[in-house]
Amino acid sequence: MFDQAAFGRAALGWAALGRAALALVALGLSATAHAAELDGAQLSALWGVPFAGVLLSIALCPLLTPQFWHHHFGKVTAAWALAFLLPFAALFGVHAAGVSLVHALVAEYIPFIVLLTALYTVSGGIYIKGNLHGTPALNVSLLAIGAVLASFMGTTGASMLLIRPLIRANDNRKSCAHVVVFFIFVVSNIGGSLTPLGDPPLFLGFLKGVDFMWTAQHIWMETLFLTVALLALLYVIDSWLYRREGVLPQDPTPDSPPERLGFDGGINGVLLAAVVGLVLMSGTWQSGVAFQVAGAEFTLQGLLRDVGLVVVTLLSLLLTPKGVHAANQFGWGPMQEVAKLFAGIFLTIIPVIAMLKAGVNGPFGGVVSLVTRPDGSPDPVMYFWVTGALSSFLDNAPTYLVFFNTAGGDVQQLMGALAPVLAAISAGAVFMGANTYIGNAPNLMVKAIAEERGVKMPSFFGYMAWSFGILIPLFVIVTLVWVR
Repeated sequence: MFDQAAFGRAALGWAALGRAALALVALGLSATAHAAELDGAQLSALWGVPFAGVLLSIALCPLLTPQFWHHHFGKVTAAWALAFLLPFAALFGVHAAGVSLVHALVAEYIPFIVLLTALYTVSGGIYIKGNLHGTPALNVSLLAIGAVLASFMGTTGASMLLIRPLIRANDNRKSCAHVVVFFIFVVSNIGGSLTPLGDPPLFLGFLKGVDFMWTAQHIWMETLFLTVALLALLYVIDSWLYRREGVLPQDPTPDSPPERLGFDGGINGVLLAAVVGLVLMSGTWQSGVAFQVAGAEFTLQGLLRDVGLVVVTLLSLLLTPKGVHAANQFGWGPMQEVAKLFAGIFLTIIPVIAMLKAGVNGPFGGVVSLVTRPDGSPDPVMYFWVTGALSSFLDNAPTYLVFFNTAGGDVQQLMGALAPVLAAISAGAVFMGANTYIGNAPNLMVKAIAEERGVKMPSFFGYMAWSFGILIPLFVIVTLVWVR
């Protein structure tokens, strides 16, 4: 019989072992030459083709070849990664390719996936009891709770905690895909816009010196407007569909007698607090201990965070009763899908981010120049839309950093005279991560969990029809009212 706990322990063990092995490889690379940062000004825009290939594969393959994609998406993603790495190694040398690989995996991907795994595992060990009934009022209430939680436990944590009870509450509805779509809008993205704990771009700003409550003070009205507007739209749409369904099928999970609302797996609440504490520690405590491996900087606080997250994950697997995992239908399928797809994204995005960092001197200089007015002053409106548009398809954390630095990178000036610019960058990176399934990691995880539980989710472009039809008009209102 498949042992989920054993699989989880093995997966985390391999992740830790992989990081150690890659670090050793990097030591060998750094011993032969000093790693210089990839100069995007020297690259052709054609280096972005593998990244575009990953995105198009995610968008088109589930539509055109669903069975093939289901069984081979990891191989397709790996093929696109090799389509970048092999030509890059041939033209720039094995050392340069190895340095880029180590930096992307050890310094960025593995910390990212370790945090996601910890949040996925811990939240999967909390079972919210009670036979909830998916009425429009309940669905809106769950999303409102998730929006509040997202800024304090992260969009990933809030999404993983609430998506299962939301789907279970609607398990006798003919369709609840629209509810999950709005869940991604509100809980997996916009709700995390108020603190550095909410979303990775804001955490990177926090590491750069942005005050912990600065974002909340400057974009709380935009966040409140979007949240309330989306919850109101969901209530209207869901009420219409709920009435249209008429007599619903028999609830497959009836309570006899009715079970009171509560939760099992309480130890995971403590572990969830530990995850938040570890992430906050890594951003607030400066140990002063750091070393470079193949051009990638490692800090003591970062390593302690990652080790602590692995320990938290293992403790969750060991201490959570099996009945809780069974009730939650906890499985590793969604986590495996996200891990494989984002491995390809993190690798193929290397030249794209480098070209953006090159600014006006790089192949994407036209994109960077869009955010500057003719008189040379920054344009907050364009910062909002350009940061948001790129965050919809690229990793929104490095995109935030690119435009943070494009605006000057002086944190005191950005929090002072250029506050409208920093607010626009922050809002664009977080809000518009909701535009596509790949705009923010929780989006894809929520989709995978919903599909695993039988919800027929929209395709990549189908989801964009929802997001463009609903979110873009709201973002236009945000621009007209608040972005100056």
